[in-house]
Order: sequence, then C-alpha cells, then structure tokens
Amino acid sequence: MLTPGQAGDSPQFAPVLERIKIRGPVGRPRTRPDAVAADKAYSSRRNRRYLRKRGIRAVIPEKADQAAHRKKRGSKGGRPVGHDAALYAERNTVERCINRLRNWRGIAFRFDKTPQSYEAGLHLCGAMLWLRSIAPQA
Repeated sequence: MLTPGQAGDSPQFAPVLERIKIRGPVGRPRTRPDAVAADKAYSSRRNRRYLRKRGIRAVIPEKADQAAHRKKRGSKGGRPVGHDAALYAERNTVERCINRLRNWRGIAFRFDKTPQSYEAGLHLCGAMLWLRSIAPQA
C-alpha cells in the first residue's frame, strides 16, 4: 500500500494487515498472522485494540511516554504491555530487507520511484524472508 511521502505509517497499520494473504501448500491463503512485530511508532491504543480484536499477538514495545502516563494514572492506568523480546529481536530481518529496498539505486535516486518498482522490491524482500524461514537454522 503506497501513500504520499508525508503521510504517517501508523494510520496505515490496519489497512496493510487487511491486505496480507499468505499462501500455504493447500487451502485458502491465511489472512491472520500469529503475531505482529513492529517498532514503538505503532504502539498506539488503536493499533493494539485492532490486533486484540483479530486475535493477533502484538510484539510492540511500549513508548516511554505511554508507560509514564499509565503509571501516573495508578491502578486506573492498566497493566503494562506484554512484550516478547526474543520474537522482537527477529524483527531486524525485516528492517534489513526494507533498508535494502531503500538503498536500491533506482528508488534512492527517485528516477524509478513508481508503485510497480516498490511492489517488485517488496516481493523480493518477501521472497528473501520466506527463504530465510525455510532454511535450516544453525
């Protein structure tokens, strides 16, 4: 999903998750991942509510200001956000993939900044992640 450069990423969180379809060997494509790992920019209540409603585990650390606000409210502030640090550490694979896409010369210098080139780069990143997931872990 492509948006103008000045648009924020967090409002696109739910629409992007709605478009995910992961094909398996048989049956319908999966539309609900087991977990979503994201950085602190996606730590809003709205995003967490959306994930909870769909039964998806959120692996998103809490922002410091959100934690301070929750603590300031005392018992009314609720519980701290759960966070799987081991699963969050694997997020760097996706980050490296996105950075490779950004460093792609045609997109970096804007002469190939088209929706088609971004789609091609994302498919390439997806293939790399898929290959990493099926490769034997050392």
